[in-house]
Amino acid sequence: MIALLVLGYVTLARLVEMRIARLNTARLLAAGAHEASPGHYRVIIAMHVAWLGCLFWLAPGRTVVRGWLALFVLLQPLRVWVMAALGPRWTARIVVVPGETLVTTGPYRLMRHPNYAIVVGEVASLPLAFGLVWVAIGFSIANAVMLTIRIRAENLALASLR
Repeated sequence: MIALLVLGYVTLARLVEMRIARLNTARLLAAGAHEASPGHYRVIIAMHVAWLGCLFWLAPGRTVVRGWLALFVLLQPLRVWVMAALGPRWTARIVVVPGETLVTTGPYRLMRHPNYAIVVGEVASLPLAFGLVWVAIGFSIANAVMLTIRIRAENLALASLR
């Protein structure tokens, strides 16, 4: 039961985030922004949907490992902090607003890509919260590959804002 509650929360949270991201992206593009490196976006979405689907399939009925679940729960306010720091500039895509400067407040004063650090923690900790070690390892490797591509593309796109 706990697995379905947690996974229901994660699904709802991601759906709300995607709605916010779509609205912000549309508004930014209408104001003259441009999207950089859109080609890998669908792969990222597919990977996250597969991760969540795998958890819905394998996690129900499993014993909860409280420490890993606690880590996942502790990451959630950090996710909100990232979104709040970027405000209306937060999207799930790489969107560059000409003339803007990089955000250096909130978690961005501590590290360059805080959202990706949080995602790394989430992708590993949630499967581990249900004892799904191989799911955590497999999706962490896939996530590392995707983030390597994503961060390179993002850094290149944002270089014009420095």
